Amino acid sequence: MSVIAIIAALVLEQWQPLGERKGVQSALAGWAGWLEQQFNGGERRHGLVAWLVGVLPWVAAAIVLHLLLERASPLLALVFNVVVLYLTLGFRQFSHYFTDLQLAVKSGDIDRARALLEEWRGASGVVRTREEVIRLAIEEALVASHRHVFGVLLWYLLLPGPSGAILYRLAVYLAWRWRAMGAFGEFAQRAFHVLDWPAVRLTAAAFAVVGDFEDAVYCWRTQARSWPEPNAGIVLAAGAGAMGVRLGMPVQEIDGMQPRPEIGVGEPADGPLLDSAVGLLWRALVVWVFVLLVISIVRLL
Repeated sequence: MSVIAIIAALVLEQWQPLGERKGVQSALAGWAGWLEQQFNGGERRHGLVAWLVGVLPWVAAAIVLHLLLERASPLLALVFNVVVLYLTLGFRQFSHYFTDLQLAVKSGDIDRARALLEEWRGASGVVRTREEVIRLAIEEALVASHRHVFGVLLWYLLLPGPSGAILYRLAVYLAWRWRAMGAFGEFAQRAFHVLDWPAVRLTAAAFAVVGDFEDAVYCWRTQARSWPEPNAGIVLAAGAGAMGVRLGMPVQEIDGMQPRPEIGVGEPADGPLLDSAVGLLWRALVVWVFVLLVISIVRLL
């Protein structure tokens, strides 16, 4: 059932994208805002309680509902899984930015490409070079594909029903929203790091398999630790090595120059590498789905 639900959700999303998921984002923002009002006393234990209240009831409800639906009808359980995956999983949650940016670069409209990148990453007020726009867009695509697709897939497979997908997506959102809230946000950051630990390694392995394996593994082993966020560093280093592109490097942001290390090997980021990034992500997804399909067939036999 798992692989069928994944394929169905991906096909459904390609056929009928859920826009920018403004309704889902609005609901998440409202829920997180309520948690902050009720529990944010500025201490780590308050963040712990808020995270548990904000995440575990939804995960438990998904498990119970899945089991009830499965007893009533496996088809109903399958539909439930597909609906939840449709809301939590997919390239279309970020690909509209990347696709529009890719078209702007190809047409030579670098000003529009800059504007799209600012909208995607958050405004910085910095006038970026063409190479920097392309480099940052590839970085955003690699990390977003992991957090919107591969990380969700792993946890969907590990927990009953779609509860793992809900757990991972809520953990990603709360870690992002509470990242600047000091002690209150510490547990959310830690919980996301723990959940992301196995997921980033499987994503990096998929990039290595479908790209330049030796360079991907080399960059993963030697460069990932130098990235400010270690889990994201693994995804970026493996992706850059698999593509044969140089990413990272210091960038100017709204709060000053960010001294990021250089990661990857090979060429500087240029227009054709945007196409390479799309190919890498789709090949990695096909590998994941193919492996799951083989495992499902073996189980049936």
